[in-house]
Amino acid sequence: MPWDEATPDPVAAIAAARAELGDTFQVHSGDADYLFVFGADAVRWFYAVDEAAASKGVADWRMLLRKLPDELFLGRRTLPHELFGRDDVARYRTLLDGAIDGAIREIDELGGEAMLDAFSLTRRLGHRLGLASWGGTAFVRSPVFDQLVGLFDQLDASDAFVRPDLVAAIAAVGKAEERSSLADLVALISEIAAESTSESTAGFRAIMARWADVEPEAAVAGAAQDLILVHLGSMSNLFAAIGWLLIDLALRPDLAASAMAESGLLERCALESTRLAQRSIMMREVMAGAVEVPDGDRTYRVPRGATVATLLPLTNRGSPDLERYRPERWKGRRLADISHLGARELVTTFGHGPHTCPAQPFSLYAMTEAVRRIFDRYAVTPQFTAVEPRRSQIGGVARSEEAAVLRFDPAGSQSPHDRLT
Repeated sequence: MPWDEATPDPVAAIAAARAELGDTFQVHSGDADYLFVFGADAVRWFYAVDEAAASKGVADWRMLLRKLPDELFLGRRTLPHELFGRDDVARYRTLLDGAIDGAIREIDELGGEAMLDAFSLTRRLGHRLGLASWGGTAFVRSPVFDQLVGLFDQLDASDAFVRPDLVAAIAAVGKAEERSSLADLVALISEIAAESTSESTAGFRAIMARWADVEPEAAVAGAAQDLILVHLGSMSNLFAAIGWLLIDLALRPDLAASAMAESGLLERCALESTRLAQRSIMMREVMAGAVEVPDGDRTYRVPRGATVATLLPLTNRGSPDLERYRPERWKGRRLADISHLGARELVTTFGHGPHTCPAQPFSLYAMTEAVRRIFDRYAVTPQFTAVEPRRSQIGGVARSEEAAVLRFDPAGSQSPHDRLT
């Protein structure tokens, strides 16, 4: 696995192993064992098995620990999934316009024919949206916003799967830069909260309420670390998904024009962009005793401590048709036709069943509204013919191998049919 041994393209390496060994095979890496499954029966089992028997949460936590300081996980009283109830999402939607306004102002400040990397733009948008939602508007209006962004980018948990080749070096120095960034973030968040009104730090105050039984200084520090973990967990992939939707529509101006006009089409485009951009390794660590994994031909007994895994860039593109960008394959948030699949779980964007991402409604709303506002204001022209995913990545929504530069002209200055010229 790429965090144990240099692997320039881990997705290609696992695809090669599958071609040689079949849909079920074992990988021994470092001191860990993985059973990779790609067949319909085994992937269906993967999403259905009880969390207490084989835990996705524990497997994800172990992945993030390769990058994040251990102490960030200790004593947390607010976890990412706890902030995506229906009322929370409704409140976040009212904050989205302000986050998009901030991103648009930055484009406008560059003047006509602004040139920006799609993922740099959406990364800052993600920071604005997230910090406003679970912190408050004070955090994105603060004069130290850029400093916050830099520290979050240094701490970025997604490096554990986006740049797994760095994990050994990070561990060798005791995660020193990450620990320094964590301490600086706690200090900055505490300062902003102390200097701002309760209304402008509403999200942070709600998190702090969970710390009401400890001394004020400890409560602020605890709440700050809660906010940091929530932000890292929630924003690690959303900005990349927005970036791919922006890119996919910029490359298809006719589809972009239809998506701006046709109700529901833009969300279907968001689902299709996310499906094709998935580079996630999905893992479940066996927690007690052993589990039995059926693959249609035989049953595998997997012991405690081992990991059952599958890889979305291989299952999501499991047929020639699935290699194509076709938003019409979606009906609502489900595939319109699964007759060609052995199991519906073989294609996923936000997970299945109890492992459906709780942030799905929030994420799809953020993706569609951000891209709609950008296309309403600008003619978006790609300065490339294709964007390749980062080959070293194994996990999350793909980042790009090279910069994906887009040109932003004021809307109306260019016909949509001329944007690729």
